[in-house]
Amino acid sequence: MIALIDYGMGNLGSVTKAFATVGAAVTRVTTADEMTDARALVLPGVGAFPAAMKNLSQRGFVNAIRREVSRGKPILGICLGYQLLFDRSSEMEPCEGLGLIGGDVVKFTIDLKIPHMGWNSVTVSKKDPVAEGIVDSDYFYFVHSFYPELKNPSDALFETEYGIKFVSAIARANVYGVQFHPEKSQEKGLVLLKNFVEKVCSRTP
Repeated sequence: MIALIDYGMGNLGSVTKAFATVGAAVTRVTTADEMTDARALVLPGVGAFPAAMKNLSQRGFVNAIRREVSRGKPILGICLGYQLLFDRSSEMEPCEGLGLIGGDVVKFTIDLKIPHMGWNSVTVSKKDPVAEGIVDSDYFYFVHSFYPELKNPSDALFETEYGIKFVSAIARANVYGVQFHPEKSQEKGLVLLKNFVEKVCSRTP
């Protein structure tokens, strides 16, 4: 079972459909206890970082996510869920994140339209099972105004140019995250989700 974490701020319907398209069923979970038997976790998100962390905390997810990930359970963060994996964010107010990946989430300060919205390409920073079948210049769909500054550059999986070069996906051990929306990114988005299911989730019992 892949647990889709429902904390009141995720685009759950389209994520569920995308996983179904690649042959994987996800179960929407609304309490931390429901994650215990899951093979992997998916953390979606749409909205503001502080509100998301408040919702996760109020529903008992924060410590539970940290515990399950520390035990080796894979997690995939999507969009805001990607940003929540990091140490902290400056969105609206300073706010602590899940701290699964070292780094701070900061706002774009560039002479381009914000939010960064629409199709943009990635470059692959390192080999990883989740990136199999994805090559430089493949396109994904983005909607965001903030991006992470990584403490450890080796955590970067993809990078993207939008006024500056920023890390658009990370991979470290069992922790994965993507700034773009794979569920809205057509063929390559589905490739990534299928890789996560088949190559990452299958590693765990």
